[in-house]
Amino acid sequence: MISFGGFLARRLIAAVLVLFVVVSLTFLAMRFAPGSPFTTERAIPAAILHQLEANSHLDGTLGEQYLDYIGKLVHGDLNWSLHYKNRKVAEILGQAFPVSLTIGACAFVIAMGAGIALGAFAAVRHNQAGDRGAMLLALLGISLPSFVLAPLAVLFFGIGLRWFPVAGWGGVRELILPSVCLALPYAASVARLMRTSLLEVLHHDYVRTARAKGAPEGRVVYVHALKVAILPVLTYAGPLAANLMTGSLVVEQIFAIPGIGPFFVNSVLNRDLFLVGGVVLVYSTLLVLFNIVVDALCAAIDKRIRMA
Repeated sequence: MISFGGFLARRLIAAVLVLFVVVSLTFLAMRFAPGSPFTTERAIPAAILHQLEANSHLDGTLGEQYLDYIGKLVHGDLNWSLHYKNRKVAEILGQAFPVSLTIGACAFVIAMGAGIALGAFAAVRHNQAGDRGAMLLALLGISLPSFVLAPLAVLFFGIGLRWFPVAGWGGVRELILPSVCLALPYAASVARLMRTSLLEVLHHDYVRTARAKGAPEGRVVYVHALKVAILPVLTYAGPLAANLMTGSLVVEQIFAIPGIGPFFVNSVLNRDLFLVGGVVLVYSTLLVLFNIVVDALCAAIDKRIRMA
């Protein structure tokens, strides 16, 4: 069996290779995309266009541009934005990413906490009224995506009841509605996954043995069964955390939140190569890191995973 340190080392090496491939493919995709970051509605003279490309080191061959870009990334330089003048990509991400990270972290806690609790509740009351009610709520949550749920929440809780601000960013009250709207569809998915996994584990032989020995039902479910049943949920938690913590374009737009989502969309539309690369790098790094954390947790819970 591979040691826990060796297991993590393999994951870290694979993570570096994945990030290198993602960054390279992103650069090539943006360079081959039609259009130019310097084109506008007005025609630009060829000499000026060449000078703009030279200032951004985009006037050489594709290989030279790629090596220059990778070399700067290795030294921690994300380059200057091609659309937002006199602003570095690191500066833009440094301002927008903490906002998305805050909303995403709150949404992640809500999604995982509510989803695990609701799924376990439904599994324990399998085929009872509680199970049907919990799964009905989960189905409703999955059927209402954020772009439907967020306007309804603004209309009802913001404009109707005036409990929360309808837009803006600053305090805890501005954080509640966006976080909940972002979390609920994912909480529903976690609940369904948790229910299915726990129902399967509750039929295992070791659970029957624990019951036969007279262990309390609560201990059987929440100590013996839940420890194993939560593994598929933890596997789902990695990409879920990366997805939530890099922001949601829809939620951030509806609630006028200055997160990373709008910058990403605008950078693609404006062919802002370096900003696109920065956002993709942040998202990929989070995705890889959270998957490593999930792998480590799963390996700590179930040592058989280290053999994979």
